[in-house]
Amino acid sequence: MGMMSRKFRPFLLLLFAAACAYAQRAMTVAQVVTFVQSQIQMKGDDHQTAEFLLKRIKLSERLEDRVVEDLQGQGAGPMTVRALRKMSEESAGLPAPPPPAAAPVVHLPPPPDPAEQQAVLAAVREYALNYTKSLPNYVCMQTTRRRISPTSTRYLPYADVIREELTFFDHKESYKVVMVNNQSVANMKHEQLGGAVSNGEFGTMLAHIFDPETGTEFNWDHWATLRGKRMYVFGFSVPQTAGYSMYHGESKREYTSAYKGLIYADHDTKAVMRIKMDCVGIPADYPIKSVGITLDYEPTKVGDEMFTLPFHFQLDSTDTQAVVKNEADFRLYRKFGAEATITFGDADPIPDDQLKEQPDKPADAKPADSKPAVKKQNQN
Repeated sequence: MGMMSRKFRPFLLLLFAAACAYAQRAMTVAQVVTFVQSQIQMKGDDHQTAEFLLKRIKLSERLEDRVVEDLQGQGAGPMTVRALRKMSEESAGLPAPPPPAAAPVVHLPPPPDPAEQQAVLAAVREYALNYTKSLPNYVCMQTTRRRISPTSTRYLPYADVIREELTFFDHKESYKVVMVNNQSVANMKHEQLGGAVSNGEFGTMLAHIFDPETGTEFNWDHWATLRGKRMYVFGFSVPQTAGYSMYHGESKREYTSAYKGLIYADHDTKAVMRIKMDCVGIPADYPIKSVGITLDYEPTKVGDEMFTLPFHFQLDSTDTQAVVKNEADFRLYRKFGAEATITFGDADPIPDDQLKEQPDKPADAKPADSKPAVKKQNQN
């Protein structure tokens, strides 16, 4: 009985609050729709929802049949639908609801002309192909939070937190696993972690996309604002012949997939600040069904100089057994050398507002004065 009461109480509390708010007054069709949608989302009791509609609500507008049908399609229960149909019949003589307010017209900035697009892409390509050459040798802390949500009842959900010392030396990355779930480990390689692992975030993907031999096709997509900076955003498409390699350990099958995505380039410096990509055309019989990657860069101080370096990485993938999400944050950059030490303490995830794209300002808005925030990296 105790368990049944606990399960039942949330609906009673919701119903009581709604009754207090709406009793003894009329409701509009929009308010009824919002209430029913909330009950669908919360899986409210169908009988009590119908009873509340009939006994507590007095419509002030005509409830059209199409609205009832739409709510039925969204998942309203049979008793709720019957109550709504009765309300529709009883409100037939009432005035129709007012039409929805028109969305405000926003005049977005026009895309750059073709000549500017080509000039920007040329500058971004030069930046990308020289990116790793411009970086110093350094170490940093990579904290990866991995979550596995099984789609089969044969498996249980799993999550872990991996902390690694990532070394970038002589234009190559190497990893040293230091902690797993806050427990120190020794002699464990990056490849021995199991589950979904990745590497090459520092420059391999960026250079590969812009390498002329890859055959990437580019097109203008939109303007955007990312972490307060205006961005050119270009779409891109990489053919399968130069695509993304994936390996499914259980089946021991490898596949190279075509992929497409978006490149965000800083308006002032032409530095790449975000790469988003998704694999496309994966065969139906391949165990991995989808792979998506987002890599964010940020101006970062190493020693006495500023460089544009990765600060967040996200991998989303699905296969026949689970949905996987890996999120990695890069912190505590230090110049490589004997004196470079990193203390592996707690590291909170990067706030969501630092990762969300903002829409660009309307075309009639005055542009803010801006100066390059990143020292241009040596591209010699």
